[in-house]
Formats: sequence, structure tokens, C-alpha cells
Amino acid sequence: MSRFPDYQPKGVIPATLLAFDPDLSINEAESRRHLRFVADTPGITAITVNGHASEIHACTFDEQQRILEVSLEVCGDELPLINGVYADGSQEAARVARMAERAGASALLVFPPQSMSMGGQLRPEMALGHFRTIADATDLPLIVFQYPAATGVGYPFDTLMRMVDEIPSIRAIKDWCNDPALHERHIQALQGRSRPVNVLTTHSAWLLGSLCMGPAGLLSGAGSVVADLQVAMFQAVQAGDLPAAQAINERYRPMAQAFYSPPFLDMHNRMKECLVMLDRLDRAVVRPPLAKLSAAELARLRSAIDAAGLRPEGAWPKAEAPLRAVGGD
Repeated sequence: MSRFPDYQPKGVIPATLLAFDPDLSINEAESRRHLRFVADTPGITAITVNGHASEIHACTFDEQQRILEVSLEVCGDELPLINGVYADGSQEAARVARMAERAGASALLVFPPQSMSMGGQLRPEMALGHFRTIADATDLPLIVFQYPAATGVGYPFDTLMRMVDEIPSIRAIKDWCNDPALHERHIQALQGRSRPVNVLTTHSAWLLGSLCMGPAGLLSGAGSVVADLQVAMFQAVQAGDLPAAQAINERYRPMAQAFYSPPFLDMHNRMKECLVMLDRLDRAVVRPPLAKLSAAELARLRSAIDAAGLRPEGAWPKAEAPLRAVGGD
């Protein structure tokens, strides 16, 4: 049962990473340390676990259950926890939803089923049926993860409006439409309803521009590394202090550009490496098919950390210091 029964998703919500040992098993101690660091960031309003950032695609149901249990032990009395629902089948998604509610999650972030990627956007009844199945299994608030149309699993605008009309437990969307005009339309249409549905931007690669459009918050894996900068930028925009937001963005931009460069799939891989460089994680192990980053990429991440003013004292003496694969075996 949720420890925050009236939770409404809004504000700054980091999505945390997951630490692994060299044998690819979950390192609970390091995962707890990372989660504790993020939870201690002043100004965040919730934390998301079992999302893209924690490599949910490579975690079993039992592992996802354990991740949520551990996360609740670390900070569940302090912050609402949003649990990811990542499943291609609606019945399995409902199973995950029931598990998360029993454990104590406060909301669910529902990923689009990859089974809809071959034209599912042409069958709105598929999306509606998927969300109805989940909504029937739980009383928790649902957050729709909205993907870009080019992925094949983004919900068309009219379908999204029907989902919100017909499934009242949908309380927010995590908007990754990757289209500024559509993003602004989502914000105006959803937050302007008589029963508002909050838009949580995840356009972390152009966060300042997105925040200036007026979303109710942000939900981002980059918060696993720079939650403090995200909080500061969000609060400055909310206060109407654009010069302050622009100054914060000057520090945030190098990290965002490093995280979200091609190949896009390496974004959380890069975040793990940065946590090692910042002495917040022992090693940066990822589960296959993700693979270790090159020495050149690690050097680029160090440069981004320097440009953002995040480098710990004495972490590396010079940009030309010997390069090595950080962490892992």
C-alpha cells in the first residue's frame, strides 16, 4: 500500500541507476548508496525506480520486485517512489502493477509495449485496452510514457486524449515526444483540462526550452547524476527568473550533450561512468547487450564534468591523465 496515498506526480523526479557486480548480479550495497545520494537532493519530489535508467529491460520480475523493496527501505518513508511497468503483454503489465502496489509504490510509469511497434498506433483500442487492463489491476496513479512517433510506439494525440478521458487513473504523462510543437500542445491540452493531467518532461537534451513551455515537472535519468542542477533550473523557471535559469543551463548543458549524443542507447551507460568519476559508484558495469564505453568516450565525459564544474578535488589531475576503463572487470 502506498505511503503517499494522495500522490500527484509533479516537480523534479530523478530516475535512479542500478549497480551491478562484475558477474552481472545486482550490487545492493552500491545501489543503496546511489539511491541515498539522490534522495538527499533538496527539492526533488519523488524518485523513479525500475525504469530505463536501471536497465529494466534486462531485469527479471523477481529482480524488479527486489529493486522496489530495497528502494522503499532506503527512502520510501521520505519520498514517493514511482515504479516502472515494462512489459509487452498487458497481463504481465498488470502483474507488475499489482506487485508494485502491494510493495508500497506511489505511482506507476507505464512504458509502451514494444508489441505495438508494427502499426499499433493505427489501432487505438490496443493502447486503451492495455491501460484499462493495468488500471483494473491497481488503484495507483498511472503515468503514460509518451515516446516519439518515429519509434512506432508513440501514442497519437487523439489516442492520448481518449486514454485520458476514459481512464481516470492516468494522472500524468512522461513526455518524450521529441517534437517541441507537440510537446507544447500536450502541456496546453492536458494541464488545461478540468481534471488536469500533469506533463512531466523528459526532454533532458533541451531541458531549459522544455521547462519554459510550462510542464508541471520533469522525470529524467540525468537526475541520477545532476538532480541538483535540474532542481535549480526548474525552480528558477517556476519563479520566472530566466537569467538564473540560463546561468544554471550553462553548467547543465555539457552534461546533457555528453549523455544524449549518439548512440542514444548509451545515455545511462554514460551516467554510470560519470558516477564512478564522481566517486558515487564503485564501478560502471552494464548488462549485455549494453557494452563498455571506449577510452575516448570516457575522456569526453571527464571533459563534460569539468565544464559543468562537478569534478571532485583530486579526481584526475589533468585532462591528459592516463585513460582507463573506469570500473568493471
